[in-house]
Amino acid sequence: MTEVLGALVGGERLTNGRTVEVLNPSTGAVLAVTTDCGPEEIDAAVRAATEAQRSWRLVAVAERSKLLRRVAQLIMAEQESLGVLESAQTGKPISQGRRDAELCARYFDFYASAIETFYASAFSLDARTEVVTRFEPHGVTAHIVPWNYPLQILGRSLASSLATGNCAVVKPAEEAPLTGLRLGEICLEAGFPLGSVNVVTGMGETAGAALTVHPGIGHISFTGSVEVGRIISHAAAERLVPVTMELGGKSPNVVFADADLDRATPVIVNSILQNAGQTCSAGARLIVHRDVHDELVSRIAEKFAAASVGPYQDDPTLGPLITANQRERVLRYVEIGRQEGTLVFGGNRLSGGKYGEGFFVEPTLIDGVDAQSRVFQEEIFGPFLVVASFDNDDEAVALANATRYGLVAGVWTSNISRAQRMVRDIVAGQVFVNAYGASGGVELPFGGFKESGYGREKGAEGLRGMVQVKTSIVVA
Repeated sequence: MTEVLGALVGGERLTNGRTVEVLNPSTGAVLAVTTDCGPEEIDAAVRAATEAQRSWRLVAVAERSKLLRRVAQLIMAEQESLGVLESAQTGKPISQGRRDAELCARYFDFYASAIETFYASAFSLDARTEVVTRFEPHGVTAHIVPWNYPLQILGRSLASSLATGNCAVVKPAEEAPLTGLRLGEICLEAGFPLGSVNVVTGMGETAGAALTVHPGIGHISFTGSVEVGRIISHAAAERLVPVTMELGGKSPNVVFADADLDRATPVIVNSILQNAGQTCSAGARLIVHRDVHDELVSRIAEKFAAASVGPYQDDPTLGPLITANQRERVLRYVEIGRQEGTLVFGGNRLSGGKYGEGFFVEPTLIDGVDAQSRVFQEEIFGPFLVVASFDNDDEAVALANATRYGLVAGVWTSNISRAQRMVRDIVAGQVFVNAYGASGGVELPFGGFKESGYGREKGAEGLRGMVQVKTSIVVA
């Protein structure tokens, strides 16, 4: 019988008789069994965090910094095993799993340094009045983490929360909770006090819902779908609790006729194939000038055809989708895309042989769509790229901004004036010029406009979201 992995609460493992199976997307087989936490376990976790935070908020910044660095060191000491575990539960190629472990460590290392220079201000209002602003923690922060980048996304919000004196309750996605549980243990092994980091596993409608409405939570960090984000926002609004939301995306790469296609093509391909396209910031829309349309689409189709697909341990270009349901969702969009545009490449389910019962789909390229089409507008969350053409700069901007999302955009041009205009006019939280995404990007504030969310994580802005500002006015 498979051992049931309990939630990590106050440094102890808790089980309750209810379980959730974690599947290996590369095979469809059961990888682990975790506890399906309910209100009782959530309450215990929040109480443990509340008790720990009473003393943790008073710990000197230098000591917090030292412990954060120790976590980073321990993660890197386990990079291989954490990377394998991350890839096994998500299906991503093993090199990406290792990289995600490294980036998780970088967040703890970055915030260990950033917190040492994170000061408020003091000034004289007049000859008798001194004003001091100070940053104070929210108390207990909730971290609701998705399944696509469990280590990275947890690292970026948990490290900033602990750095600023909060304690935390983490709810990883039921599909991929294993590295979150291990990271919680690593934090305690590094010397963080018992109860400072608690990890509650289970379904969103049980564990996640109970965590969202718990009166002991002072801040919620959520990454996930717009639909679930709305539910969490409403629940938080009932209690006037601040929330950081990183939601969906349908991000564009806008390619002008003067772009360097040799430079652009591999980056555009990687932006949609990385993690099998299961990335909020995936470059899911290609908006290309008509003069270079045919050449660029041909180049991308060649790259798609050359991409290797397989189980995570083979370190392919493209691993499986996370679940059978997600695979079927992508395949349904393939049929929609056939009606709304022209299928240039892919679109097939892959099974048998090395694919076995895994959740594999070919990379898919749909050309000739318009801005009203569903495949242009809707987040598919798979290796699925759609192409639309433009004739002038105004049309390029209109197409880039034509969805309800505004997370990331890429602009490809050798004209600096045009690039500056695009950065100004494209509505997105991050705009890259002659690039897409960043190597790690730990230092770069990240978040969305429109329905891609609000608030910022990463960089120094990630610390600001985890504190409240108190102003004291002393009159002599």
